[in-house]
Amino acid sequence: MPNPTVVGVSGNFHRPSKTRSLVTNLVGRIANRYGLTSEVYDLIDVGDSLGSARHASELSPAATTILHRVVTADILVVGTPTYKGSYTGLFKHFIDLFEPLALQGKPILLTATGGSDGHALIVEHQLRPLFGFFMAHTLPTGIFAVDRDFLNHEIVAEHINARIAQAVEEARPFVGQSAGPAISAAE
Repeated sequence: MPNPTVVGVSGNFHRPSKTRSLVTNLVGRIANRYGLTSEVYDLIDVGDSLGSARHASELSPAATTILHRVVTADILVVGTPTYKGSYTGLFKHFIDLFEPLALQGKPILLTATGGSDGHALIVEHQLRPLFGFFMAHTLPTGIFAVDRDFLNHEIVAEHINARIAQAVEEARPFVGQSAGPAISAAE
């Protein structure tokens, strides 16, 4: 049986990005904590075929592979920059190419980044309903980070690190027998 995977998807179309950094951080922590294989993609990886595809069958072979890896992941971490109060259009378009039941029951950790605290509810008001449509199991802790939470695209805010630690612990029930011993918050 293949090693369980945690896959991250960032709704960015440029690098470096704070959103990719946040998603990569979470994916890495989940993978390290529970011994999972990890992969992180952003819209650059999906490529140019995304913009013109009306159906998943119209994606390039590379983009089709990424879509397959996303929907077959054991745990999914998604993130988007905030654009006019919501997720980016290309991120939504990528998600629109999934079959309606492709994410049913899948544990998904929701994240977003933004320029100000005014967009902090994007996780609850935009991402959670989006993945609710797919009947995914969104983990309780969503993470929203703003520019001041990063330094050189790395997370430096202690409150964000605390939320990440909480979200990583919430992934425990979904990693089955591969979960390692519990590590207390004090360690």
